[in-house]
Amino acid sequence: MSVSEEPQLVWRIVVEGHVQGVGYRHFARRIALRFGVAGWVRNRRDGAVEMLVAGPAERLEAALAELRRGPLGAHVLDFRIVSVNETERPIGFEIRGTL
Repeated sequence: MSVSEEPQLVWRIVVEGHVQGVGYRHFARRIALRFGVAGWVRNRRDGAVEMLVAGPAERLEAALAELRRGPLGAHVLDFRIVSVNETERPIGFEIRGTL
């Protein structure tokens, strides 16, 4: 099975803790690009960071291991997958405005 034929998973994730104002969104974009996953990331008004990530399971798991740690200065208290099998199929990885 080629990379393009690998099953694609799409997960929505919420990250809570000290994750705004520390470069978490830019960190998430770098990690996504490093592991070849698509999606987006944005700050939420409640202080959390929300993201949608899409890709093969192995790549997502590797990216999520890094995202759970966060960048220097961040303190991740809660990292949870809140939805699986989202219908959105992102291309690339973008930083979105606050929701």
